[in-house]
Amino acid sequence: MILPSKHIRSERALIGVGGEVLRILGRPMTMSGLWDAIRSRRSVDVSSFVIDYRWFVLTLDLLYMIKAIEFDRGLIRKAVP
Repeated sequence: MILPSKHIRSERALIGVGGEVLRILGRPMTMSGLWDAIRSRRSVDVSSFVIDYRWFVLTLDLLYMIKAIEFDRGLIRKAVP
């Protein structure tokens, strides 16, 4: 679930989706703006799996737990090292 495996492709694993989220987060975004960006990016790429909102939230949870993102005043941004 978190890492790719024999049964979970990297585009669907949380760490793969997390990498995609971090690439999109060039500037702070609202949660709905980030969700829209992920959905539109995945709808253009035919090889990408469609993810549901729960999977997106789990990805954000993972990124927050490993301190890759921060949530402040309604905006999600990359964490400053």
